[in-house]
Amino acid sequence: MLNRITQPLSRLVERYLPDPYVFVCLLTLLVLALASVFTPTSSLEAITIWGHGFWNLLQFAMQMLLILVCGYMLASTRPCIMALNKLATLARTPAQAIILVTLVAMLASWLNWGFGLVVGALFAKALARQIAVDYRLLVASAYSGFIVWHGGLAGSVPLTIATAGHFAEAQIGVLSTSQTLFAPFNLLILGALLVIMPLLNRFMLPPTESQVVVDPAKLAHAEPHCRPAVLTPAERLEHSALLGIALGLLGCGYLLYYFVAANGTLNLNSVIALFLFLAILLHRTPANVLHSLQEAIKGGAGIAIQFPFYAGIMAVMVKTGLAQQISSGFVEISSSTTLPLWSFLSAGLVNIFVPSGGGQWAVQAPIVIPAAQELGADIARVAMAVAWGDAWTNLIQPFWALPVLAIAGLKAKDIMGFCLLQLLVSGVVIALLLTLA
Repeated sequence: MLNRITQPLSRLVERYLPDPYVFVCLLTLLVLALASVFTPTSSLEAITIWGHGFWNLLQFAMQMLLILVCGYMLASTRPCIMALNKLATLARTPAQAIILVTLVAMLASWLNWGFGLVVGALFAKALARQIAVDYRLLVASAYSGFIVWHGGLAGSVPLTIATAGHFAEAQIGVLSTSQTLFAPFNLLILGALLVIMPLLNRFMLPPTESQVVVDPAKLAHAEPHCRPAVLTPAERLEHSALLGIALGLLGCGYLLYYFVAANGTLNLNSVIALFLFLAILLHRTPANVLHSLQEAIKGGAGIAIQFPFYAGIMAVMVKTGLAQQISSGFVEISSSTTLPLWSFLSAGLVNIFVPSGGGQWAVQAPIVIPAAQELGADIARVAMAVAWGDAWTNLIQPFWALPVLAIAGLKAKDIMGFCLLQLLVSGVVIALLLTLA
């Protein structure tokens, strides 16, 4: 039955979904038009806000580019290739491959969203090298694991409100993670998704004759850089295992101190550093590192050019009050029981235009917190509803899919037909549990 749904969806998406760059261009024009019509902002003012906000995500864009590049570099080392291939042998059939990649991606995303995006995509490639399975669904299954990130250890909303001095502390105080991340309702949502998403993905598997199977040779990693027979002094340094291992050990030693002695946590920067220094150590020579870098950087074009457009869109949504209007409209029809549900749905809609967990909480907190206090709703549950809404529509937001697609070598339209059904099913599960659990 699911195949009867997903196959027409996939054909529809393949025909009508444009490239993510075209999508962000259309989204830019739409947001500028909406801001000019539905807010007191003039067209010129909206364009000015867009232009000023265009560079607000430069740091984040660089972080996303680095996590893509460094993750790819690490995966191209011989020990990682062997480890991923060994893990992939646990799956012996296409159905088992779909279930396994979903579970691995979900667990990795629960630890850290950046870690989950890269690990899921790399593991999908490892599975596709060993098992003849629909590659589109395999990558979509890996990406679907990303849905749990905001309910996990790196969730920006629950971690923000658990930190003393956060911007809403005067209104709600400091809410510990026992009230959000480790609250029974949140653990129930995670448990339900951990069961439902792998099964959903498995039952979307097309019949054998309809599957799109990739040639394993096309997924093979490039061979290491060949060492010249005669070396110049400069080339001796480039091929020096001593230099590469020393730098790799230096970085790994610092990370050991950071995590053990300094009680550091997994965040975007520490994940990048972990990928980078392990790649340097395991590649052994600077020449091998540079060779893998040249291969890895090819997939970063989408991030480099599209993230500034999203920064402009986010600036317009926030500064013109358009995002606040969307959220307020949902809050106005809420009761103490339904406020988490409407907060979840409004966050999902706002996330299409403001794909940033922390940024979205800054937009919606001044609206949902007073509403929760006035209606007597559970503020921790409402905050997590915003967090889950932000994570939910990432399934159809190319902003977050870009690193996965770059690693997998696919286009957004290849996986979005499957992602649409994942969106519908997961949305029902999360909405019901936020309201009733």
